[in-house]
Amino acid sequence: MKDSREKILALIRETPIPLIALRDSILAMNIIDIGDIFDDLEKEQTIQVFRMLPKDIAANVFAHINPDKQQIIVEALTAAEAGSIVSDLFMDDAVDFIEEMPANVVTKVLSNVTPERRATINQLLQYPEDSIGSIMTTEFMAFGEDLTVLEAFDQMRKTRVHGLHTCYVVRRDKMLIGYISLKTLLLAKQHQRLGDLTRRQVIFAGTQDDQEVAAALFRKYDLLSLPIVDSENRLVGIITVDDMVEIVEEEATEDFEKMAGIMPMDDDPYLKTGVFKQSLQRIGWLLILMFAAIFAEMVLENFEDAMAILPALIPFIPMLMDTGGNAGVQTSSLIIRSMALDEISSKDLFKAWWKEIRVALLCGVGLSIANAIRVMIFGPRNALLTLVISITLLAVVFLAKTMGCLLPMAAKKFKIDPAVMAAPIIKTLLDVVSLFMYFSIARLILPGL
Repeated sequence: MKDSREKILALIRETPIPLIALRDSILAMNIIDIGDIFDDLEKEQTIQVFRMLPKDIAANVFAHINPDKQQIIVEALTAAEAGSIVSDLFMDDAVDFIEEMPANVVTKVLSNVTPERRATINQLLQYPEDSIGSIMTTEFMAFGEDLTVLEAFDQMRKTRVHGLHTCYVVRRDKMLIGYISLKTLLLAKQHQRLGDLTRRQVIFAGTQDDQEVAAALFRKYDLLSLPIVDSENRLVGIITVDDMVEIVEEEATEDFEKMAGIMPMDDDPYLKTGVFKQSLQRIGWLLILMFAAIFAEMVLENFEDAMAILPALIPFIPMLMDTGGNAGVQTSSLIIRSMALDEISSKDLFKAWWKEIRVALLCGVGLSIANAIRVMIFGPRNALLTLVISITLLAVVFLAKTMGCLLPMAAKKFKIDPAVMAAPIIKTLLDVVSLFMYFSIARLILPGL
């Protein structure tokens, strides 16, 4: 594929462009790979190459071109041509395109599609962001239960649908009854009634459900498509597995950004996101955490006399803070992942906490012993100081594991994204608490503080 891409780009750079050779090379590629080529084209090249595409594949390629290049193409087309392209897109791809475009482009496109299609697009755009209704397609195969297999195949030939591997069976009022696989239809006798072939243990979701619900159903039941029903249980759309892969990637990216202290803003690739926009994404959490660190400064100021009397306390501060932060992040990462995979839920809070308590005790004891040996060999060889550090280390690890477990699960309980309670928040909190515990324990044990 890489060789084909380089060959096409080389042909485009020639003057004049060998149009026939270029067209043949492009049409020999997969549709998705053709869409990727537009990432490397200048504005005029983008328009020229798209106009070379045959009408029967232009819409399919258009769906796989990034939004910036889509806008360039639509602005170069006539209103009728742009409307034709959008009319040929599957409904979910059309909605994705409309959501990304500025108002003038949307007006140009929607003015040249049929009223029925425009109404459907507007309906899908009204669903809340990240809801299942906003990502479903309304182009699917649904049959009445009284149809025969022969009549079903006749209807298939006349209808353009998404995800033909599964057909859904509905009553006259569009209420979902069940589904039939394409394999079952192919092996059935022509006169058989669809209602007799229907599998009624159907998995479905609602239009208002969060898209993470759909992702969990796809993962749990190994689905290729998922029927979507409205509040009255009428079949209104489906989600196919190819769309769900994109949703899972988006959700994972969003969670990763939150766990890294980056505010999600858009889906632009790293190298195509401007420096200013990148700065806006990052500076918010950095400001919050910077001001939160003031509490650590307050703790140090409060125990300034202890540090002056026994300067040997100071070198161990970074080790205690880092160990606590790392221990908390370990636990929070595992808890967030387990919740995302539906391995645990809020009702398992005490089970998870009890497990983390035992892990914390084992890890804390192990780290304390190892650190005590290190301090006695390479450190000040002060038995009481070593005891202070060891006790603090055990307490910090215990607290870190507890916070790493309870904070994400509590966030989930109160409808907050658990990813927010990840590395930046937990580490900052633990820095403050670790310092306070360290000097408090030192004052209790060491004489003269």
